[in-house]
Amino acid sequence: MNRIQAHRLQLRHLHCFLAVARLGHLGRAAQALSISQPAVTKTLADLEALLGLRLFERGRRGARLTPAGQGFLRHASQVMAALDQALDSVAPGQAPTVLRLGALPTVAHAIVAAGLRSLGLPAGTTVHIETGANRELLARLQQGTLDAVVGRLSEPEWLQGLTFEHLYAEPLIIAVRPDHPLRHKRRLSAAQLADYDWILPVADTIIRHNADSWLQSQAVVPRGMVFETLSVSLGRELAASSDALWFTPSGAIEADLERGVLARLPLALTGTEEPVGWLMRSESAPSPALQAVRAALREQAKRRHRRA
Repeated sequence: MNRIQAHRLQLRHLHCFLAVARLGHLGRAAQALSISQPAVTKTLADLEALLGLRLFERGRRGARLTPAGQGFLRHASQVMAALDQALDSVAPGQAPTVLRLGALPTVAHAIVAAGLRSLGLPAGTTVHIETGANRELLARLQQGTLDAVVGRLSEPEWLQGLTFEHLYAEPLIIAVRPDHPLRHKRRLSAAQLADYDWILPVADTIIRHNADSWLQSQAVVPRGMVFETLSVSLGRELAASSDALWFTPSGAIEADLERGVLARLPLALTGTEEPVGWLMRSESAPSPALQAVRAALREQAKRRHRRA
């Protein structure tokens, strides 16, 4: 891009590009930006014309970054993060510390809540926590709208510009209500699962892929309903109030198992282990507050390992 083209680049181009990259869909990006979808399409077209590059591949399932788009994402995210820091630097008074964390819903229950309770951060510190699907959180981390993510390993394209520190790994389990008919079967087999409704993670997530792989290895096909959700509270309610089988990481429901709200079926879902770790942008230098959060989560992960 020459200087004249760079001069024509505006913040609306970057805002639009980052929204589509984060959400993977022009319509959802339009809603997030409170503009029309044709406006998003035109803004992206203008940006691609300025750069002389195609940034997204559009299809029925949404918009996917091209290799050029992935490279531009890293730099565009840094530009917006630097702009935020510049604005903070001239804000009147001392701005309070704000930490922006992303966490998978299942991980938030496993170690994030306990880790944050053990923190001794200065008064006035705000810890903003967002939950969501792994890819969405990693995209927001790459864009600079999150400072760190407690999530799972993903495909290399979703980890560009990020570092991953392993915290722990755990397999999926099948959780049911305490008096579920399958709990006291003398010879429980995977084939018997087919007669019940299932609660599964949403499609296109790592834990759903692991659950599907195990079910396929057991040649089990559901004959009942299938509920798809990442919500721990919804999964708990469905499993506790019905005969549905909930495929979930054990860390998400440790308290429920201890209180007897739910019980674990004695079936080992081998091959469903997935590493959970602390992710940050490679070029980021963590603040003292963020280092404290990371240390607290490391300690919680060690405690989980000692209990296992």
